Amino acid sequence: MNITLISFVVLYLLGTLGLGVWAGTRIKNTTDFAVAGRSLPLIMVVTTTFATWFGAETVMGIPAKFVQGGLNAIVEDPFGAGTCLILVGMFFAARLYKLNLLTIGDFYRQRFGKGIEVFCSVAIIVSYLGWVAAQITALGLVFSVLTNGAMSETMGMIVGTLAVLIYVVIGGFLAVAWTDFIQMIVLVVGLTVIAFFSADLAGGAGKVVDMVASKDLGNFLPPAQFTDIAFFVGSAVTMMLGSIPQQDVFQRVMSAKNAPTARTGAIIGGASYILFAAVPMFIVSCAIIVLGEHGLEMAKNDYQRLLPTFVLTKMPLVMQILFFGALLSAIKSTSSATLLAPSTSFVENILKNLRPGMNDKQQLFAMRATIVVFAASVLLYAIKMNGTSIYELVSSAYQITLVGAFVPLVMGLYWKRATTQGAIFSLGAGIATWIVFFPQISSLGATFPGQLAGLLAGFIGMIAGSLMPQVLQNRHDGVHHVKGLNP
Repeated sequence: MNITLISFVVLYLLGTLGLGVWAGTRIKNTTDFAVAGRSLPLIMVVTTTFATWFGAETVMGIPAKFVQGGLNAIVEDPFGAGTCLILVGMFFAARLYKLNLLTIGDFYRQRFGKGIEVFCSVAIIVSYLGWVAAQITALGLVFSVLTNGAMSETMGMIVGTLAVLIYVVIGGFLAVAWTDFIQMIVLVVGLTVIAFFSADLAGGAGKVVDMVASKDLGNFLPPAQFTDIAFFVGSAVTMMLGSIPQQDVFQRVMSAKNAPTARTGAIIGGASYILFAAVPMFIVSCAIIVLGEHGLEMAKNDYQRLLPTFVLTKMPLVMQILFFGALLSAIKSTSSATLLAPSTSFVENILKNLRPGMNDKQQLFAMRATIVVFAASVLLYAIKMNGTSIYELVSSAYQITLVGAFVPLVMGLYWKRATTQGAIFSLGAGIATWIVFFPQISSLGATFPGQLAGLLAGFIGMIAGSLMPQVLQNRHDGVHHVKGLNP
């Protein structure tokens, strides 16, 4: 056990807690707590959008998937996830910002009514379970590796959850934004330095590129067969579109000081994420070369420990400090955002419908209490799911919002004829079709991705449900018109 390394990690955790306490002194109302008072400049919008996506799966999940299957295996994340932020900036940020809403659920209420608001908000809240669990799982793994097994993964999950929970409950989104800003500096600098050092250990960047080419890891497109193409597209759109109707993305849009800042910040954050996600992939490729067969074995069977093991066994103390500082920055930035977002949605879009007379002070207390309850629930879920891969926990989280909440959002913004009945049909058709494709129910999911089938059904349901009353009314008017002409 390296006491010096652990001491630096503890100091870093205490520093973020102190920043959260400071931010808490600036919280005056629910708007400050949920969207930082709509005051953030471009640089902080960029860092906080980038930080939300750059989590445990980016450092420990994506690189191993890349080594196992090449670029084709990671179309969902980072390519789909980064493109999501770019699409948000191009088509959603400015329109949503001008509506001056507190949550994404508020849009569903204004456009389609309270029923759709509650249903979509529940879908969004549920989708966070896997994502936050992935970050908590990673925290447990990190603390276990740091202490050489002296702290169990379960105890590491508990300690990590408390470390994040305290500054989020006290400081809200303002604390998240400021800690994201600091943590992204640590992350970018730390991983960049480690990438150069790793390349040197591996014998140079050219040798790493040759290894990637020799294993055909640069192949991105799937085989030219219908099933392969369908699953490739299904994987791509899961995070690309399923992440758009998410409260954490919406909070970053709403926290900007104006609409152009919201739009530009999301686009730059998404592009930066796609580009910088290549750095951990490069470091893992170096690890495979340096560790040889042992590295390949870990990549297949225990990939989440590959990078920490590589750093601890092959790098000096200063590199270890940089790596674990960067890794904790990635995990804490994502977990803080994903704890705050569903709690805000619950209070604003569900609890306020049950208790409509709440004042601002009561809402603020309810948001903080909900964060604690949600964190405890996710911690229990993460402990129960321990052993499930971080990448799979994250990728499965977005399917429900893809088949349920995405279509009402995009059609509600861009199609004037979209109606509440259309939204109901869309939700029903999308989710029902997705469930039918579950492997426990049918074999359809083996030949076509259920989330893509659910998305297509959602669009059909929206169009049919919205146009049906108009068609029936036109027929009814036509019949009366014809009867009026008869003698």
